Amino acid sequence: MTAPFAFPEGPIEPYPYEETHDLRTGPDLHPALLPLLPLVGTWRGRGKGGYSTLDEDFDFAQEIRFSHDGRPFLFYESRAWLIDADGQKLRPAAREVGWWRPQPNNEIEVLLSHPTGIMELYLGRVDGVKIEMVTDAVLRTSTAKEVGAGQRLYGIVEGRLLYAYEMSAMGQPLQAHLSARLERTGG
Repeated sequence: MTAPFAFPEGPIEPYPYEETHDLRTGPDLHPALLPLLPLVGTWRGRGKGGYSTLDEDFDFAQEIRFSHDGRPFLFYESRAWLIDADGQKLRPAAREVGWWRPQPNNEIEVLLSHPTGIMELYLGRVDGVKIEMVTDAVLRTSTAKEVGAGQRLYGIVEGRLLYAYEMSAMGQPLQAHLSARLERTGG
């Protein structure tokens, strides 16, 4: 295969645009992101999980970061790890990254990708400090577990980020899967 372009020569500097999860530094927040302003930052806390196809419920810790680079979307990253009853780490758990894209009339599009071979498109609504969304599409690789749908509720309650996630997977109907309460640790 031959390249159809003549590429410029010379050194390339590191990516020149700043991304921040701290509203006191970096680029100005795009006006379209104002409905999502309370989310911007780093959040860390604990949660509970379970599902009808699992042998038992589990505890987890999680860190979520919402950042921006001045354009009209938030970059989202979530890392979770399983913990024991004393809060000690056991092993890495779920991970997801994506983009939260506010739309006119307080609607939102959320695109999430998981290293387990699943991609989700959520459509929802921002109502003050509450965000509700449901999957419009779920794509899976041939090796990913069967996930059919999801529904998420996020909210800022007394300064904390709370969320609940319901999932339909492995032939099961939509049911509770995860919930967590996270404290703001940065931003």
